[in-house]
Amino acid sequence: MTGVSRITLNTGASMPSLGLGTYKSPPEKVGAAVAYAVGECGYRHVDCAAVYENEKEIGAALAAVFSAQKAAREEVFITGKLWNNAHAAADVAAACRQTLSDLRLDYLDLYLMHWGVAFPREAPVSGGEPLRDENGVLITSPVPVRETWEAMEELVRSGLVRAIGVSNFTAPMLLDLLSYAQVPPAMNQIELHPYNQQTRLLEFCHYNKIAVTAYSPLGRAGVVKESGEGPVLTEDAAVCAIAKSHGKSPAQVLIRWGLERGTVVIPKSATPENILANSAVFDFCLSKEEMDELAKLERAHRYLDPYERWRVPYFG
Repeated sequence: MTGVSRITLNTGASMPSLGLGTYKSPPEKVGAAVAYAVGECGYRHVDCAAVYENEKEIGAALAAVFSAQKAAREEVFITGKLWNNAHAAADVAAACRQTLSDLRLDYLDLYLMHWGVAFPREAPVSGGEPLRDENGVLITSPVPVRETWEAMEELVRSGLVRAIGVSNFTAPMLLDLLSYAQVPPAMNQIELHPYNQQTRLLEFCHYNKIAVTAYSPLGRAGVVKESGEGPVLTEDAAVCAIAKSHGKSPAQVLIRWGLERGTVVIPKSATPENILANSAVFDFCLSKEEMDELAKLERAHRYLDPYERWRVPYFG
């Protein structure tokens, strides 16, 4: 992978703009995917989360790559995420240490609060399934974000993590967080693609020196095709036309779109061909006219809306 771009976090740390996403990567495949991406394709950023239930396999793959000297630990930026059932101050450090143990690491480069909502401690991590009441509505735990954030700040002070941030936070949630944070969030990881561009939130984050990572940058094409529900972003006529003009794939155009907006992009794949292809995005640029054309695709469509599972209008 050549020409890799990087961003600088508000901590001063340098973070690769392209990473390997591991959401829904099967445990039996994710290790090989990580080993190939980091060991053979030059990826230097891996995005993980406890709720993905594959951190042990990722940890084994990373350990093998480091042992074989195909990459050094300090060269690879690794993100972890705190799941919703560990928001209580007494649970945060233990959850982080479990992730570090599973990933076989001494520290994380970035640790994110996965969602701004707390589940009861007894809520299972498996599958990310929450506890619901008799009406199917999410059962929450009365843990304020401030309590969780202050516990995460202690992770920075103790050296377990180099930076902390959030995921799926809206602007009002960030405003509240910024009002008391002694360690400001370095990152907000949100769903971003041409069908859900969130331009105002992106501008707000950048204005407040909060970097942004785009998850589901390809619109979850595989999931959508399997379920038959929702638009297939990689088959959009405008995206395909731009891809053809550059001799690139629609996926490569979508990744490039995210990079040119100044975001970190984490396409997920467990397929070697796609992992390699997704990294070939530094040898072309999109013109202003092409960016304007993609801007017209906005439809505020979320491929991941927690209301479907929680019956809580998290995003309104």
